Amino acid sequence: MRGNMLIRGATMVLADQTIIGDLRIKNGVIETIDTSGSLTPNDDELLVEAEGLHLLPGMIDPQCHFRDPGQPEKEDLGSGSAAAVSGGVTSFLDMPNNKPSITTMDGMNMKLDTASKKCVNNYGFFIGATPENVADLQEAVGTPDAPIAIPGICGIKVFMGSSTGTLLVNEREALETIFGNTAGLIAVHAEDEQRLIERFEEFKSRTDIAAHAEWRDDVTALLATQLAVELAESTGHRLHVLHLTSGLEADWLEGKTTLPSQADDSGAIITTETLPQHLTFDEDDVNREGTRLKMNPPIRYKNDRELLWNHMQKGTIQCIATDHAPHTLEAKALGFPKAPSGMPGVDTSLAVMLTHAKDGRCSIEDVVRWMSTNVADCYNMSGKGLLEEGNDGDVVLVDMVNEAVVEDKNSWSRVGWSPFRGHSLVGWAQVTVVAGVPVFERTTATGQKGKILVEAGEVGEAIIMTPWE
Repeated sequence: MRGNMLIRGATMVLADQTIIGDLRIKNGVIETIDTSGSLTPNDDELLVEAEGLHLLPGMIDPQCHFRDPGQPEKEDLGSGSAAAVSGGVTSFLDMPNNKPSITTMDGMNMKLDTASKKCVNNYGFFIGATPENVADLQEAVGTPDAPIAIPGICGIKVFMGSSTGTLLVNEREALETIFGNTAGLIAVHAEDEQRLIERFEEFKSRTDIAAHAEWRDDVTALLATQLAVELAESTGHRLHVLHLTSGLEADWLEGKTTLPSQADDSGAIITTETLPQHLTFDEDDVNREGTRLKMNPPIRYKNDRELLWNHMQKGTIQCIATDHAPHTLEAKALGFPKAPSGMPGVDTSLAVMLTHAKDGRCSIEDVVRWMSTNVADCYNMSGKGLLEEGNDGDVVLVDMVNEAVVEDKNSWSRVGWSPFRGHSLVGWAQVTVVAGVPVFERTTATGQKGKILVEAGEVGEAIIMTPWE
């Protein structure tokens, strides 16, 4: 479904300015952006009066784990998609560590078909790498000499260190084979498996949550990041380093990363991301919240958080993801070390970051760049990431004035809890629009949780990503 609508009087965050004006979407595409206040509604379009609200391009979350197939008690593509639009996320990229893991085109096609039936926003999927499935990876993304682009396929996911599921590629020879014989983008979970194994004996008897970050330390992350960058540079492969958590890594990556749109032709294009969790929480929060905040790589220390902020502003880190990876509260209650790693976050990410903007850590324009414009750039997405005539009509209206406290009961994620419980946030999505169709609203009538406005599968498409040459 594609819709027609006119949004009037919003504070629009455009590519080059933030200004009050009107935006018209026709047949799902932004037709007109007007700052003169002269647009009047047509008979065939929905009118939204948006005075006092900010109009942003829809957010794009490039790292989600929506647990479909295999773990519906945690999430599926339907509940994950609903959680996403409740947070202003109009497009997402989902990871392959499902049950079973998604390592073939049969699996990819199954997920694409499932998404078309369950989702209410736009979607893309990574294929998982194993030491033996290069031929399957090539079927999804092509070879260095013949890259291909299939709508909804965004790249290859490599787990360099064991995290969750069965996917692991940690031997250098296997990694060289993957980097040297595939096209597309490779996204890496960068933790050094050998160092994790070697250090485990020192920490295996600990039951305090602080042991998690001590065991999976910043050197463990740095070693894997260094290897991934080395392989990308030696093969010229497009590389994205997932969920950067440490100041050590960020310092080392300075000068080595760049947006694809700003890159020259002299070598590999390397980008990276961090998470709202790592820009917000530190060791004190982990000690207070316990295994609710257990994730891989871990939330680290105040110094890491400040260095990550520094490198966001420098441009070393290009974008923000959530690594939305829900587990039930029953599983989380097992305590450390038994509780699984991962937490929900797609429904709060925009509000968390816009609250940081309100508090002066960054600007609203920074948030739009990190969570929409740069994500579209990193993944060569067509028609996404900017309020611009001709782009897709994926937008979100947010309220930068009224605060609301995060409560578990308002979560759209199936697990029904949030790591940000108790935080008072602004920037909540009031209306989320996909291809000109309102898919979610949050009003006084709906209450803070809000309401999904469309049926599953009614709105949303496979994201088109231009192949990497």
